[in-house]
Amino acid sequence: MKFVIAPDKYKGCLTAFEFCDAVEEGLINALGKVDIIKMPLADGGDGTIDVVKHYLKGDIIKVKVSDPLFRTIEAAYLFSRETGISYIEMAEASGLKLLKEGEKNCMLTTTLGTGELIADALQKGTKEIILGIGGSATNDGGMGMASALGFRFLDKNNAVLEPKGENLIHIETIDSSEVNPLLKNVRVKVACDVTNPLYGKNGAAYIYASQKGASNEDLEALDKGLRNYSKIVQVQLGIDTQQIEGAGAAGGMGAGSVVFLKAELTSGIDLIKELADFDATIKGADWIITGEGKLDEQTLSGKTISGVIKSAKNQSIPVAALCGSVNISVETQKELGLTYAISIVKGISDLEEAMASSYSNLVHAAYNFARILK
Repeated sequence: MKFVIAPDKYKGCLTAFEFCDAVEEGLINALGKVDIIKMPLADGGDGTIDVVKHYLKGDIIKVKVSDPLFRTIEAAYLFSRETGISYIEMAEASGLKLLKEGEKNCMLTTTLGTGELIADALQKGTKEIILGIGGSATNDGGMGMASALGFRFLDKNNAVLEPKGENLIHIETIDSSEVNPLLKNVRVKVACDVTNPLYGKNGAAYIYASQKGASNEDLEALDKGLRNYSKIVQVQLGIDTQQIEGAGAAGGMGAGSVVFLKAELTSGIDLIKELADFDATIKGADWIITGEGKLDEQTLSGKTISGVIKSAKNQSIPVAALCGSVNISVETQKELGLTYAISIVKGISDLEEAMASSYSNLVHAAYNFARILK
């Protein structure tokens, strides 16, 4: 039998690579020698860089850049000289993970560091950039990122604004006279799985900014700033950001990427599957075994498991999901097209115990699944 093991991580306890190893162990224990292909996946969120490195075989490039509060840090991205592709994870330079709890305040944070990573990749000669925008600490509409690439945002006195959330409302002019000329030579794809507009009740500020430290008062100010930003972009650059599906992703980075990088917003898992040559590799498989920490209704939109199922359906391959927890109805499982879905947790345990035992529990779950097949 041919098995393809194609999971996302179990956040906080198992990497996608460790999942592959555990399932392989369980399958071999039950079935002996079988054909196993391990294909760790991700959906473009925080930590995707390790999965991309597995397929791109690129070099980790370390650069001194600005963190979300303009402090100098060292951040990394992936560059494949052979293919000319760079993978940049926004969270590495502009992520919430870089801030202490008391430092979170997206009125004051910037995407400048992400732009500095892009600028370095351009200098290295990259021809294509894949940008993962999960886990951001920002709500500046990509203003910081654009500033690092030579765009200048001016107030009513023609003074250059510091690129952060609270200054969106003060933009009067966007000066593109000093833009990095290398931008013309690069194609940019953004891993984006949300459909939120830039502003409004479902926009970047009202939906996401509170988890980035914004108060209720800040939410209103940020939304007004995004409206102003959108108006200036439309008048001066002729782009209606409110019509971009996913413009509100990562504090408006979705919009900023389209406007300033001419980027294409696309599904994160689809991008990773393309890099992995997933659809070609799974041909002839008897089963695909996937999983992630939590299987719930959100899995229906843009997550790794949904991407795996989509490819499997096209080739009539059954899919088994081994997950940390399973919280879907039978109807949802049918809708997803999952042949088999189970939680790996054994007995009654709290979250800490379940996470600590996740590897051995997964080996056991894979073993029992394989015994059914036998």
